[in-house]
Amino acid sequence: MILLSGAEMVIQSLIDLKIQKIFGYPGGAILDIYDAFKTLQCKKIQHILVRHEQAAVHMADGYARATGKIGVVLVTSGPGATNSITGIATAYMDSIPLLIISGQVASNLIGSDAFQECDMIGISRPIVKHSFLIKKTIDIPNILKKSILLATTGRPGPIVIDLPKDILNQKIKKKYYFSKKNDIKKYFYLKKISYTKIKNIIKILIKAKKPIIYAGGGIIHSNSYKELYKLATILNIPVTLTLMSLGAFPGNHPQNLSMIGMHGTYSANMAMHNSDVILAIGTRFDDRTTNNIEKYCPYAKIIHIDIDPTSISKTIHADIHIIGDAKKILKKILKIIYLKKYHIDKKKIKKWWKSINTWKNKKNIILSKSENIIKPQKIIKELYLLTKGKAYIASDVGQHQMFTALYYKFHKPRHWINSGGLGTMGFGLPAALGIKLAFPEHLVICITGDGSIQMNIQELSTAKQYNLPILIINLNNQSLGMVKQWQDLIYNGRHSHSYMKSLPNFIKLSQSYGHIGILLKKKKDIQNTLKKSLEIVKKGSLVFLDVHIDPLEHIYPMQIKNGGMNDMIFCK
Repeated sequence: MILLSGAEMVIQSLIDLKIQKIFGYPGGAILDIYDAFKTLQCKKIQHILVRHEQAAVHMADGYARATGKIGVVLVTSGPGATNSITGIATAYMDSIPLLIISGQVASNLIGSDAFQECDMIGISRPIVKHSFLIKKTIDIPNILKKSILLATTGRPGPIVIDLPKDILNQKIKKKYYFSKKNDIKKYFYLKKISYTKIKNIIKILIKAKKPIIYAGGGIIHSNSYKELYKLATILNIPVTLTLMSLGAFPGNHPQNLSMIGMHGTYSANMAMHNSDVILAIGTRFDDRTTNNIEKYCPYAKIIHIDIDPTSISKTIHADIHIIGDAKKILKKILKIIYLKKYHIDKKKIKKWWKSINTWKNKKNIILSKSENIIKPQKIIKELYLLTKGKAYIASDVGQHQMFTALYYKFHKPRHWINSGGLGTMGFGLPAALGIKLAFPEHLVICITGDGSIQMNIQELSTAKQYNLPILIINLNNQSLGMVKQWQDLIYNGRHSHSYMKSLPNFIKLSQSYGHIGILLKKKKDIQNTLKKSLEIVKKGSLVFLDVHIDPLEHIYPMQIKNGGMNDMIFCK
């Protein structure tokens, strides 16, 4: 058994837990931990020095979403801790496993308004899965291990560990003991999956005349996309996805109706509204996917599968539900289908597919044609063709996020990374860098807007320091596009504070950070400029592509407020 300081125990425990990357920013309360990197001569963990703590959390978040592993963040007390709050809330809303280690003032100063003191446990409590204030040095290894278990199991989420400065003291050494066993094997009880209930669900699906599968982000968290694919294709049931689950079912598959909800496709929303059975898996029926819940899918019997008991019948009543891991439940459903040789009578749902194909083929949105003005849809479509749907794409929040969700067909899970629940502007760039750190050999693209990119643009410096060649596509409409769209639709076009008059020269700005900036203003140059940008990125440079798009463009379809799933508008 070795002797270590509290700070060294933090680093050694993370090494023993196989953590490979930490995203952080040093400060007074955690200098002992930073010193421990040196005293332990730590080479197994790469520390990424960001330029802002919020970006550290988003970077760890992007890393976690793309890899399925936990993301680890290290911040100091006071402003370091509070700067991380938006990132923690973002991860919490989308159920992302993160471990945030925050420094704290010495134990005897807690509550005295000491320099850079804040109640991190209290501030973060509503937006974490759990939190710990460590009071004894010897507890560090066990609490770190317990935190990772809590963050990554059940419904994943962020965990905060607050560490007072005195228990980290590099001069005080104590016995370090890292047990491979966890003292909490289970922290929630899951009932055995009912054979009778599974059989009943299969019978309902087979008898249905208009069935649909509604798959949410839980499919990705549970890595159950293969099982989803098998179930959907065996039973020939159409699949619709949420914003968070794009890629969980191949984007180019004929059974994929794409995204539902506020900006969902016409076919997806119409199919949901007219269905008679909805099999909802790993989704929480949030307000952006339901519209008015009193008018929600009036003809459908709803079957709900989710790991989180609090999501069952929270907003939409479930006629049948199973609480548990989606992968295990889907495997059991498939096993019984194979054993009993169940199948759907194709003739029975022929009319259903005919209706769906009619909705899929209906051209509701007709883009205005122009020789010079660039439509954002055109950029995303062209990008999809050039990358063949294989790129990792992180987006910010706004119109560009929805254009990407609708026009880029994601073929694989964990390739579409965005802030869905909290809708955090400034997420895209640091998240993209987190992905690139996880997968340095893959193409990573950040799609952003001129509003969002400025919220964490300082991370261009981090990208330079760690040589992270990504492509940033800035859909520049000189305004806060989604805000402006709502002002057009709801406030009679009164554009109150949604227009930006003093945008920086993004080309020169990116060049000042040591990157390559390219301006795209003409429609005829789209393909060549995108090709050129991708080539430069492949050669190892970050490219900031500033695309001047139609400032008046809206994102459609859009559901009509307080309407049903089928109530949509398609143009101004």
